[in-house]
Amino acid sequence: QVQLVESGGRLVQAGGSLRLSCAGSGRTFSAYAMGWFRQAPGKEREFVSAITSSVTRYADSVKGRFTTSRDNAKNTVYLQMNSLQPEDTAVYYCAARPGTWSTTPGLYQYWGQGTQVTVSS
Repeated sequence: QVQLVESGGRLVQAGGSLRLSCAGSGRTFSAYAMGWFRQAPGKEREFVSAITSSVTRYADSVKGRFTTSRDNAKNTVYLQMNSLQPEDTAVYYCAARPGTWSTTPGLYQYWGQGTQVTVSS
């Protein structure tokens, strides 16, 4: 069982930066692939990034602007978001699944409650 809690979302102006955190529980946190997803109003949940112990992947829409990292000693995953744009406005979720990463939300077993990111123009 893994419990996830996101934090760090807030209102920011276009061009600004935010760092989201996802704190996880569980002794085997390092064994999980961690994903970041987002969901804007009226849209489906979409993949943002994923990280394992050896691999990091990004959606094309955030590549070069967002960076994900993890600190297994702290059971925490981060999403550094730079050059934010209004289209980045969404609820951001972190998720965990054992083994390898995936871009498919349905393949992740554990989810946080989400944190709201709003980018004003």
